[in-house]
Amino acid sequence: MTDFIELALPGVQALQPYQPGKPVEELERELGLVDAVKLASNENPLGASETVASALLTTFPQLARYPDGSAYVLKNRLSEFHGISTEMITVGNGSNDVLELLGRVFLNTHNEALVSQHSFVVYPLVAKAVGARLTVIPAKSYRQDLKATLESIKNDTRIVFIANPNNPTGTWVTERELIEFLENIPKTLLVVLDEAYFEYVDKPEYPDGVSLVEKYPNLIVTRTFSKAYGLAALRIGYAISHPDIADLLNRVRQPFNVNSMSLVAACAALDDQKHVEKSVSLNQLGLDYFMEGCDQLGLSFIPSVANFLTIDLERNAMPIYESLLRMGIIVRPIGVYGLPNHLRVTTGLSKENEIFLEALKQLVL
Repeated sequence: MTDFIELALPGVQALQPYQPGKPVEELERELGLVDAVKLASNENPLGASETVASALLTTFPQLARYPDGSAYVLKNRLSEFHGISTEMITVGNGSNDVLELLGRVFLNTHNEALVSQHSFVVYPLVAKAVGARLTVIPAKSYRQDLKATLESIKNDTRIVFIANPNNPTGTWVTERELIEFLENIPKTLLVVLDEAYFEYVDKPEYPDGVSLVEKYPNLIVTRTFSKAYGLAALRIGYAISHPDIADLLNRVRQPFNVNSMSLVAACAALDDQKHVEKSVSLNQLGLDYFMEGCDQLGLSFIPSVANFLTIDLERNAMPIYESLLRMGIIVRPIGVYGLPNHLRVTTGLSKENEIFLEALKQLVL
């Protein structure tokens, strides 16, 4: 029998597929449950806004038509929103799509990508899939150590991935740290600044990466509509970069990579910033509730500026994760990130948060 694995690229042979959070439907089907609570995938518990829902109705008569492959309307809306040229924008099927494009365009078997310990698992997948060398820089107090990253740069280092804030730790780098890093790296080194959770952060020293792109043309910023905008199911995100980089990404971008419903929904979501503000406020209440609850239970956690909290159980987290599943609660074990004693829990609606903490209390006390 043919060994098809041997026919694959060496980098792909060594990969393990990305494991998403367990779907609610799957858990309910397996255990015969109803009304399971999912706090695993950093989704917006409020969902999409009513503005988005109304806009989606207008797309139904055009479902037989291919979408606008250039994303003309959305690019112009993003251009207005950010105050940048449309030539700097690459629209993707989620920001993951853009990360994949960056790997395909700039990484190969002769260069290297740098990532931080505990950083988003997709970065290593992107690098390894194309055979690039991957170097993991140890984190410092769960934060990306940009000084250590700077010292690790080699002549063939092509991309540094920075998640700000980082998933799954919720930690972040300051504007001063980021600018100092950008000022001291080679101009041929690309910095991919993943700002998927940008809207949730309320810190005076937190940088707006988009405002730095014109000064640092080797900086690429990725954003998404999956989190604060509540469009995770529609898979739409984008990158903002120097026009030459955007041009290269668009050369390998799949035709019609974003569907018509996603394009319309993203435009409508941008127009409804009140929904984003409401989502951010609810998230902060959830974070405060989780942190207070952990303090009462004697559990430590990693302070987060995103829409999740990573809790240290000081023991193998899998038995508690599995017990929570049997109680109808889905959270996220993160052993794959080198954090086997931690669980990451997304902020939900107030009732969902209460259900989780009450269940956790039963399991740890």
